[in-house]
Amino acid sequence: MTVVPSPEVRRGPGRPRSESVKKAVLAATLDLIDEVGFRRLTIEGVAARARCGKATIYRWWPTKGQLVMEAFFSSGVPDTPYPDTGSVREDFRRQMQLLARLFASPKGRQIAMLIGSGQDDAELLTAFRDHFLAPRRAEAVQILLRGTRRGELRGEVFSEVALDALYGPLFFRLLSGQGGLTPDYVDALCDLVMVGLAKAR
Repeated sequence: MTVVPSPEVRRGPGRPRSESVKKAVLAATLDLIDEVGFRRLTIEGVAARARCGKATIYRWWPTKGQLVMEAFFSSGVPDTPYPDTGSVREDFRRQMQLLARLFASPKGRQIAMLIGSGQDDAELLTAFRDHFLAPRRAEAVQILLRGTRRGELRGEVFSEVALDALYGPLFFRLLSGQGGLTPDYVDALCDLVMVGLAKAR
């Protein structure tokens, strides 16, 4: 899997950032997220770990949510692209397998943490939706449209419902820990949803 470059996360005004200090702050943030989680993460703790002042962090990242999101993307998020195999079912199956492997990795634990912590931090959840979910859903909509144009899917497919049916169970298992994201499970899920979306022959 390729790695998606870090998106531009809006930051506060101030002097240009020292790259060495920036890297130290982002690395400290990731370490502390893994150690104590989002709720117990403090700017004071990050500053102490990175050996810099709190004012420096607040000048560059006005909120904890902005800091955490930039740290998350700075470490690289593996891409989960859609192939063009000539079959919309196979395109989704392969992409969903990539996503399941991402969710099973340490990065998946961070994704679960961001979603969970976002329930108490609207800015964090909005940033996660904008930078992680929205681009992937937009790409998935185009794959559904491609399948419709090819005559593989019904013309009245509602893309939002279809995507929730395909990906909702993956996120549920990521967040709940119930069951596993095995290749067999992903294949069965994809087949089940695609049967309902397929154009009648």
